[in-house]
Amino acid sequence: MPLSGGGTRRGAPVIVGVNSRHVHRTDVTDEIDVSDCRRCEKLCASRSRIVNGVGPTDAALCFVGEAPGEREDDTGEPFVGRSGEVLDGALRDLGLARGDVRITNCARCRPPDNRDPTAEELTNCRPHLEGEIDAVDPDVIVTLGKVPSEHLLGRSVPVTAEAGSVHDVRIAGATRRVLVCVHPAATLYDPSQRETFASALESAVELVDGGGDQSRLGEF
Repeated sequence: MPLSGGGTRRGAPVIVGVNSRHVHRTDVTDEIDVSDCRRCEKLCASRSRIVNGVGPTDAALCFVGEAPGEREDDTGEPFVGRSGEVLDGALRDLGLARGDVRITNCARCRPPDNRDPTAEELTNCRPHLEGEIDAVDPDVIVTLGKVPSEHLLGRSVPVTAEAGSVHDVRIAGATRRVLVCVHPAATLYDPSQRETFASALESAVELVDGGGDQSRLGEF
């Protein structure tokens, strides 16, 4: 069903398939949350806490970033700084709330000085990410930025050029649809990326609404 009074940037109505699963499976939270991990010595030393994913454990749309930053490390929730504000605003523009989607990271611990996670750190944390994706079983995974895009696609990714592109990728024993997106922070230092970011998110919502089974498209 269309959102009441809602519309996309192109003027087409948004369908509420993204937030339409009827029962949020909170019983799997213990399965996908990581309470202790010592695989990465440097990350254990730099982190204040492990930052697990947030959002419904049956979300149709899952956003994957690279790693927590300072604010995320302080609060224990991904994408709560300025980048999170950009993401939240873009979701609102599409008629969605932050609580309608799953948000997580490739690495669950803050790297020193907010550097990118190393290949070894990404590999060490991959089982946690795959376990979360397997449990949530989203219709679409959106990679926010270069690190998660290259990590999940397994190749070099020119993110701006490929933003909005969809790829079938084998993750956690199943073929998943992965949509490439620029990082929301890119819109803060390069305003020309705002339309690229918004368009990619709109494509992700349309992909969920147009490609999910009917049991996941009913309204709350």
